[in-house]
Amino acid sequence: MTCCLFMACFSSCSKENPSPANESNSAAFNELLAKAENGDAIAQSRLGSRYYKGKGVKQDYTQAFRWYQKAAEQGDVYGQVNLGLLYCEGLGVELNYTQAIEWYQKAIDQGSAGAMYNLGLLYAEGKGVAKDPNEALALFINAAEQNDTEAQATLGHVYEGNMGIKQDYEESFKWYLKAAKQGHAHAQCMVGYSYDIGEGIEQDFTKAFEWYSKAAEQGDWLAQNNLGTLYAEGNGIKQGDEKARQWYLKAANQGYHEAQCNLGVTYDFGHGVKKDHKKAAHYFLQAAEQGNAKAQYNLGIMYAEGEGVDRDYMESYQWLRLAGNNGFDITEAMIALKSRMTPEQIVSAEKKLEEYIRILKTKSVEDGPK
Repeated sequence: MTCCLFMACFSSCSKENPSPANESNSAAFNELLAKAENGDAIAQSRLGSRYYKGKGVKQDYTQAFRWYQKAAEQGDVYGQVNLGLLYCEGLGVELNYTQAIEWYQKAIDQGSAGAMYNLGLLYAEGKGVAKDPNEALALFINAAEQNDTEAQATLGHVYEGNMGIKQDYEESFKWYLKAAKQGHAHAQCMVGYSYDIGEGIEQDFTKAFEWYSKAAEQGDWLAQNNLGTLYAEGNGIKQGDEKARQWYLKAANQGYHEAQCNLGVTYDFGHGVKKDHKKAAHYFLQAAEQGNAKAQYNLGIMYAEGEGVDRDYMESYQWLRLAGNNGFDITEAMIALKSRMTPEQIVSAEKKLEEYIRILKTKSVEDGPK
């Protein structure tokens, strides 16, 4: 049972916020409302943002749509971008990609980087337009060159060989670094990952630790897990099992299956803590239900041996077979397990396996980082 390092990405739509001021008290809200009702486009955009976020008022997407629309129709670029976003997500109005594209394009005509990025996402995913990775890439680059952090982070992801674009790790690192320097948490994590494995840049565990730490402190669950692994292995920082456990726990509490699996390993082997097979089984189960093959295998072994759970060969069979379906080598474990089971038990376990798979497919959608 080993600890795990992992990576992931694709950014969400960019929302533009025109409001630099603190308008959280009722007097400020009433003043803002009065300006909006008198036709002030900037105030209308700000009011839309208040309703969109539920800041100082009850969240109300219909009201957000109403005020963004008023601002957008007066040519306010922020209103145009955010009106496009509401059409794109079907919030406060029926989902309509054609309308979203129309408003994004109006904002692009005024130079909006956020609108460029959002329209790029539609081309990347083929929503409302024919799927066109090259057009998406061009829009992402235009937005990124205007320092849009979401676009920069997304370019980092794209140049890893995603979206049908040729893999270029150096280019990927360049864009992740630009976004990371602007405080984008996931980009900071991916810069750390690049240093961690030497992808697009020379391997440097100290710099990996530095960037993972920045992202982890912002709550990035992937960075929290990977920071835990650096502590567990003593790479770039003094080895520390308790520090590793703390960071794994933060990521696990956000639903990240690799961190849950790593916590299972921590308690199973007693890395910096007293061995606790029940806790190990608890965390392995959380990860296993999300489809984590290593956790499924480990849980299967625990059921076979009666460690942390009651010995149950049928349960062991289910989890081992699921791990095998997910690409984990279960050959030796299954030979040993089948030698302890009757032919009738094996037939029964195989029949139950389909039901396990159906249930876990549902759970894997519901669980995981939110």
